[in-house]
Amino acid sequence: MVTFRKMEEKDIEEVSRIEEETFSMPWSPQSFKEMIQREHVFYIVAEEDGKILGSCGVIQALDEGDITNVVVAKESRGKGIGTAMLLFMMEEGKKRGINAYTLEVRVSNAEAIHVYEKLGFVSEGIRKNFYDKPKEDANIMWKR
Repeated sequence: MVTFRKMEEKDIEEVSRIEEETFSMPWSPQSFKEMIQREHVFYIVAEEDGKILGSCGVIQALDEGDITNVVVAKESRGKGIGTAMLLFMMEEGKKRGINAYTLEVRVSNAEAIHVYEKLGFVSEGIRKNFYDKPKEDANIMWKR
C-alpha cells in the first residue's frame, strides 16, 4: 500500500536519484536539504514497503502554493501515484491555509498536463524559454 508522509533528510538521496533519472536539470541533494528546512515549504514522499516512489513539494506564499518537483520513479508511473500524491499534498496545504496552487510544466509534457487538468488546473499562460536542456517554454497552470 502506498502511503504519503513529510519528506525527511534520510529520503533526499533516493529522491535525488529519481529526479536524476527523470529530469534533464534535476535539483541537487543540497537544494532539497535546504528546502525541507524552510518554514514555509513542505515536501512529501510517496512510499511503499519502505521504498520511495516519488515526491513533490510546495512553497507557500500567504494563501497560494507554488508546486515544485513533482516526480514519480520510472517503474512506478502510470499507477496514479502522482495524482494521489498531489491530492494528499493539496489536502495538507488546505490545513495550512493554501487555497490556490500554481505550477510550471514543460509544454511538451502532455502526460503531466493531463494529470494537472484532471485535478482542476487550467493553463493561464506561457513562460518563454523557462527550461533548459532542451530549451523549452513552460505552461503556467493554476488551480484556484
